[in-house]
Amino acid sequence: MTQPLVLRSKAESLAAPMPALLVEAERLATTVLLGEHGRKRAGTGDTFWQYRPAQTHDEARSIDWRRSARSDVNFVQDKEWQIAQSIILWVDQAAAMSFSSDSNLPSKAQRARVLGLACAILLIRGGERVGLTGLRLPPRRGAAQVVQMAQLLSVDDDADYGTPTTQGMLPHSRAIFISDFLGDLQPIADALLRAADRGVRGALVQVLDPQEETFPFDGRTIFQSMSGSLQHETLKAGDLKQRYLDRLAERKDRLTHLVQTTGWQFQTHHTNDSATKALLWLYGALEQHR
Repeated sequence: MTQPLVLRSKAESLAAPMPALLVEAERLATTVLLGEHGRKRAGTGDTFWQYRPAQTHDEARSIDWRRSARSDVNFVQDKEWQIAQSIILWVDQAAAMSFSSDSNLPSKAQRARVLGLACAILLIRGGERVGLTGLRLPPRRGAAQVVQMAQLLSVDDDADYGTPTTQGMLPHSRAIFISDFLGDLQPIADALLRAADRGVRGALVQVLDPQEETFPFDGRTIFQSMSGSLQHETLKAGDLKQRYLDRLAERKDRLTHLVQTTGWQFQTHHTNDSATKALLWLYGALEQHR
């Protein structure tokens, strides 16, 4: 009986954050008034876009049997409205996101997950299909999709910094990347360029703790990554402040340049600022790409 009990304990520990995440995301979503969506009516934009090989998540009724009969694999039709209504979400779940400088503030991970899930709730209620990058959760509608998304977003990653993937992004769809973007920016740039090549447009939301903007350190200080794999000790932390602030500004400038080049949008959000304001910006940024 020991193994089932251990399994149950691990399952309960894994699921424990999910209800709280759902409740907070639902509460945040209700603060935003949904506008009208032009693609809500049946038949609007029901234009054939392309054939593509069927995937495991495709329903049998979506298979084009006439086209499939001419091949050894099954094909489905992508419709223009289906692609336009598909949004892929990436929320950084790496260790660095667990940082919070104050017990009264949410961690970057908590704020990022709530923002991403709240936006997904709004989009799904508006008739959109939302999924997660990396083929973890293909775009779908419905309450069950939100629950499954909350479960997947509640899992932490051991890596110091996260990197997005463009797997699962349909051509000419939309995407959301939420992270602190404090790791290597090259994978971010590569993902944005690959997405842009597919006609994918979207928004980057950089979530930072207020301490990461001000660098309020002086004297002897030990800096350690959230995973514990990186550590730096200095006797004069104050001497590093300007260099740090300059590098942070350069990083934001590069992200701004990337979104300008690829047709995306970029915003920095701090965990001590209004989550509602950030959600309104994110939802509005996606609306501009419809």
